[in-house]
Amino acid sequence: MGAILISCRNRDRALADYAEALKAAGWAGETRLLGPEDPPRPSPAALDRCAGLLLTGGLDIHPRHWDPAEPLHPAAEVDEARDGLEIPLVRAAWDQGIPIFGICRGEQVLNVALGGSLVQDIPSHFSCPGDRHQHGTSGNPGALHPVEVGPGSRLSAFVGPGPLPVNTRHHQAVRRVAPSLRACAWDPGTVAAEGPLVEAVEAVDPKRWVLGVQWHPENLVRREDAAGAAARALFRAFLQAAGP
Repeated sequence: MGAILISCRNRDRALADYAEALKAAGWAGETRLLGPEDPPRPSPAALDRCAGLLLTGGLDIHPRHWDPAEPLHPAAEVDEARDGLEIPLVRAAWDQGIPIFGICRGEQVLNVALGGSLVQDIPSHFSCPGDRHQHGTSGNPGALHPVEVGPGSRLSAFVGPGPLPVNTRHHQAVRRVAPSLRACAWDPGTVAAEGPLVEAVEAVDPKRWVLGVQWHPENLVRREDAAGAAARALFRAFLQAAGP
């Protein structure tokens, strides 16, 4: 059995939230943590014996990774060390056909690594209240706004059709979806000229298990409601793809 590789900045939080969510979904195998402070290794080497890649939440992605001419937004707080680690890691995992599950920043870095772009600041781009996508904490997550899940999407097969109540804590979001991905969930209450805010993306190729969600299912897995059931279903589907 291969390991689940968890890419993170905060190791304690990764263990308390993401590793525990994997266990709650039935994972009894090895989990490995990888952060920018670890000794550098080529991305294929970092994925050695890796059954699945889990990309966690965190700070923002620098716009140079999708447009060298785009200035950094004043509200952005970038983690360039994680950018340097995770963008090549995603591309290597994609090339190797490894299942990838991206959460919050993880969804964003997945999209950027595969050729997409981001909205750097949701309130200024969508002209919405600053707290629209800033709800709760890891310990008290809430499930405070609905997303619409695309019918016929792989995501809908895991969580059912929308609306789905979710917890979000972010101010960047997917803008241009990467060519090898497609949007599969949206926030109908946050809309700009190009359409509603994208809340999830998945691989176009049905043979690939690659999914990114903008919310935090790792904080919902122990809830006994629709949000908790959907969170557990996401982690179980990821682990099923990663193998027995």
